Amino acid sequence: MNSNKPVPERMCVACRQMKPKSQLTRIVFNKAENRVFIDNTGKQNGRGCYLCKSKQCVQKFAKIKNFEKVLGFNVSSELLARLEENVEQD
Repeated sequence: MNSNKPVPERMCVACRQMKPKSQLTRIVFNKAENRVFIDNTGKQNGRGCYLCKSKQCVQKFAKIKNFEKVLGFNVSSELLARLEENVEQD
């Protein structure tokens, strides 16, 4: 059998580069629960965006001001701290 499946790619919201989905962290806003969280499975319900697993992208992500307008959620300092922990683990 030929297993030449295309690798799903997504764009990092900070550096705007396309990368394989497996190399990115998904951040999700679940409107029903009114919470923002890191989705390690990539399958949670909600509006999401992707971020590279690098300190530079996490820092750039923290400076983006229009998330509430574009994605519908604010970036909390708690979420940023968890993103930085994710970077240090990888």
